[in-house]
Amino acid sequence: MAPPLPLVFLLMTVELHVEAPEEVTEGETADLTCDTTCSLTDPTFIWYKDGRPLTTKTIKDNQLHLQTVSSEDAGSYSCAVRGSQHLRSTAHSLRVRYPPKRVSVSISPSGEIVEGSSVTLTCSSDGNPPVKIYTWFKESGTSPVGSGHSFSIFSITADHTGLYYCEAQNEHGALNGTVMVSVKRQSLLAVWIVVGVGSFVLLLITVLICIFRMKKTDKSNHNESKQDENIYTIVTHNTSRPVQAADSGADDAQYATIQNQNEVTSNDQQGEPQYATVTFRHRTATTGSAAQNVEDPSVIYSTVGKD
Repeated sequence: MAPPLPLVFLLMTVELHVEAPEEVTEGETADLTCDTTCSLTDPTFIWYKDGRPLTTKTIKDNQLHLQTVSSEDAGSYSCAVRGSQHLRSTAHSLRVRYPPKRVSVSISPSGEIVEGSSVTLTCSSDGNPPVKIYTWFKESGTSPVGSGHSFSIFSITADHTGLYYCEAQNEHGALNGTVMVSVKRQSLLAVWIVVGVGSFVLLLITVLICIFRMKKTDKSNHNESKQDENIYTIVTHNTSRPVQAADSGADDAQYATIQNQNEVTSNDQQGEPQYATVTFRHRTATTGSAAQNVEDPSVIYSTVGKD
């Protein structure tokens, strides 16, 4: 009897891949096909998006039909055959082009806006391709007031109050976002208070500076007067000899008159000597020889009277 033939098990590997466009525009339709290199008998295909099974999409045979594609349909797609879900196809990335969405405008800084302050309006949006064109308008205005991702208003006034909107645009469309800017008028009373306080402070500083300078000047003058004050007197030698009655007790006496004159003279040196002026008057008798009454000029005589 011949030995039994060995059992040979043929293992078949199913290879799957997704055929689909890489990019579609929102509003269009797209079909994704799960292809296999093997001939399968009445297979059932399962589709996955971002790793999760799809149950709400139209699946016919080996095709996934996307009717009216939206931005939410963008993602990674793969497929498998029921019973062999562990053998999934390579993921395919589907990109969706769409116009700007969810346009919003923010104000910085937030809170109450008062006259004289500055604000910045910032526009943000979602789009594919990303939005690069931003245009700013003010309500009831036909001309743009600014452009770019942000729009700043410096030294804002009440005239800037109004509705502003940002237009975000890419190659597939445009969408607007709005924001209301309300500017609070600054109180005139507050303005006058600020001006008054500022003026008072300035005046006070000016007065203090003047007082300081005056005190400094007075002190300097006082010091100079004390340092430079010297007493000078005038010395005069009088050789006239008036005729007077004879006086036996004072025939030979010379009289000196000291005149104290306070003349203040500016002098840079301290401790200068004080000068006295002595006036000499030669008195002679009416009788006798003039030669007898002339004294030696090198000798000074004085008469001191004691009261």
